[in-house]
Amino acid sequence: MHRYAEALLAHLAANGTAPPAAPGFRDIPGYWLPPAIEALVAILAGDDPLEPLSKAAGRDQQQTAVFLCLALAVSGQGSRIHASWLGTAFGELSLERPVSHGQRSLWLAAARGAYGPAGKIFVLRKLDALAVQEYADPQQWVQALVPGEPSVVVPPSLADFPEMAEIPELAIPSVAAARLARLRGRCVEITSARQAEHDSSAPLDNSSGSPATAWAENEPLAVLRSLIGLGGPAGPMASLISYLLDDLRPGADPHLAAIALHVAAPILRGVAEELEADSHLAPPATLTVPLLGHRIHLRPEGPDEASLATAEHAILTEGVVPRPRPWAAMVLIVVGVACLIGAVLASRLLAGAGVAMIGLAGWQLWQRRKLAEADARYVAAQVSELKELAEGAVWALHAYAREADARAKQAADDAAELTRLIRRGPRAA
Repeated sequence: MHRYAEALLAHLAANGTAPPAAPGFRDIPGYWLPPAIEALVAILAGDDPLEPLSKAAGRDQQQTAVFLCLALAVSGQGSRIHASWLGTAFGELSLERPVSHGQRSLWLAAARGAYGPAGKIFVLRKLDALAVQEYADPQQWVQALVPGEPSVVVPPSLADFPEMAEIPELAIPSVAAARLARLRGRCVEITSARQAEHDSSAPLDNSSGSPATAWAENEPLAVLRSLIGLGGPAGPMASLISYLLDDLRPGADPHLAAIALHVAAPILRGVAEELEADSHLAPPATLTVPLLGHRIHLRPEGPDEASLATAEHAILTEGVVPRPRPWAAMVLIVVGVACLIGAVLASRLLAGAGVAMIGLAGWQLWQRRKLAEADARYVAAQVSELKELAEGAVWALHAYAREADARAKQAADDAAELTRLIRRGPRAA
């Protein structure tokens, strides 16, 4: 029985048909699989499967339903299932229990159109009944859709003053608009991929005879092999929320992403409304910004003179190094003069020593003057740069205010388009 079941799965995955030889094994009392295989072969041959189907369902109704639904799905003949089989096979989803491998396989097959529109709507109703959005953290879903968001967004108007983009009054609208644009782009990506896949043949439809090894997902076949006793130990199961978040991440299967996007739609609508409101925040008329380590108050007509004066005083205080009186040079001058006088009255050698001392004192005073001039130049340059930066920051604020209208309009368009995309939902395809 196991050998025939394995051959049956291989044929179904390859070309959607049963092996040419009829099953040659005997029934095993109490075991659901032999009559389930017989029923499946009868369905594929177009015969009446009622008798073996009743026998298999009487022994284990759910296992029989899972086997038939998945086997017909991988063979590309999911339309042959009875409507009641999918409900029996799927069971009940719960936020408190992990999703079983069988449920995830049926979820995947239905999402990829193996059971037609009715199968997809069946899974959607199962998910809608749980009201996932009431137990979800909105930021968790946003992070799944658009991971790796930058903490700071520098708009073009603040390109020369990126530190200003970190000020909350300026950062909140820019970050909100950028996040809304990324959310819209991700929703466009999911819905466009879904529509493209809808226009082409679904991978679970084996009309092209694609082998199971060419599929991106092996969950249905793995569950089938486990049902017939050929699979290894089952892997860990994940929660419903985990599956939905994984389905939303970039690179996920577009069919699963479309369903997850439908579940997240109420959450995303609320997030889009908040982001749109934040992006409409009017820029402040006045603002205090850090420039060269000093806080300058900016007004529409220019930088505040009082804050500039305070900053200039701080630059002067910090830029000019306090130096003591040049006592060493003064002593050298006095001693040098004394040596010159002594040279007139006594030895000429004292004259050379006096000249050297006076020269050394002059060099020290010249060095002191050069340092003072360097301090003055530094202070003047800092004050000039501060004033230039303050004037530039005022113009940057004016440019940011002009950008605000365009940013708000774009955010409104992004929110409207995002709402339209998620309102359509996967049923539209």
